[in-house]
Amino acid sequence: MPEIDISQVDTLFADGSYPIEMLLYYRNGLAARGIRVALRSLSQAFWPLFGEYSRGIIRFEGYSEQDSFLEERVEEEFDTGATHTKLYESYRRANPAGMKKLFHVKILHYENGTVLIPKLNHLAGDGYSYFYFLSALAAVSRGGRIPFRKHLVRYLIKPHHGRTRPREFTFREDVPRPSPDDCVYSIELEKIAKQDVHSTVEDVASRLDMRISANDILSSMALKKTLKLQKELFGDQVQLTLPIDVRRRVPEYGRRFFGNGIMLKPLTFGVREITDASIEDTALTIRRSVPALTREDYLEYLKELEVLIEEGRYDRLTPFDPALGCLVTNITRLPLEKLDFGTGRPDLIFPLTIERNSVALISDHENYLLRFAFSKG
Repeated sequence: MPEIDISQVDTLFADGSYPIEMLLYYRNGLAARGIRVALRSLSQAFWPLFGEYSRGIIRFEGYSEQDSFLEERVEEEFDTGATHTKLYESYRRANPAGMKKLFHVKILHYENGTVLIPKLNHLAGDGYSYFYFLSALAAVSRGGRIPFRKHLVRYLIKPHHGRTRPREFTFREDVPRPSPDDCVYSIELEKIAKQDVHSTVEDVASRLDMRISANDILSSMALKKTLKLQKELFGDQVQLTLPIDVRRRVPEYGRRFFGNGIMLKPLTFGVREITDASIEDTALTIRRSVPALTREDYLEYLKELEVLIEEGRYDRLTPFDPALGCLVTNITRLPLEKLDFGTGRPDLIFPLTIERNSVALISDHENYLLRFAFSKG
């Protein structure tokens, strides 16, 4: 029976909060049988997904399809033109709220295609891990005529689960689960032409000899719009939290690490500093504020989390504080071509994870889409 200790970063999600959940729509349908076979086939390599968590340990006792997979047929058409608010309200309860295992996927067959909704307990892994597994699931589901192809794919994409390799850690506490979220969320969508963002990046580089990224520009827009939407919530300061993937900087992890290979440290700014500045200047401020991450920086971050745990300050063990600022998650580089289960890439992808004062950065062919979620009260 494999088991593994959770890491310092994992403790941020030990209460089951912030699950990762996406809706993927395929107009050409999906072969559910291939997905069911692939789930079982990959359950050994990706065993933490199909394990259970208790007091600092993830344990795997074997794959159970009834705890990880559900398929339904809906005798109507999927509404491809539904608003983001309607999609959220219609599908946010598609998967079980209290999953027995750390991963669950639901398949809904409509008359005009299939909807796939995978849900990952964030304790099991981050966004990179989520799409790492979905890419593997798609590759194995597609199969092929080459003998042993599935076995070869499983070997080539096999992850490692060394969560505490950078710094040893043991956690045996029972963190209370948060109260059910009964907030009424308002969702706003802002569309920004990719060409406009890229032109701004090039203009700043040529005019000021300063390097910024599209993510800096989009984060600037997200922070300024959050202040506009929730100006009565914050005082003189506001925080911006950007999840930073550390896999390339921490050799013990690397690209095959499956878990939470991220750092979440809020950047604090003066409200006037942000509201009075242009989008370009705010982007430059954000760029200067993001730490140049090294392995030593990450180890120091882990130590900071350990101090909070030792002092029993579990209220501080959260990815971010919506009362102090916003969380901006960039998923504009999703590997859509790798999410082909045999009938083509998804025709629609929608993040179902909603948190107060969170901003999801997504995209289509020509535009960046900033999806804001905030509480009405």
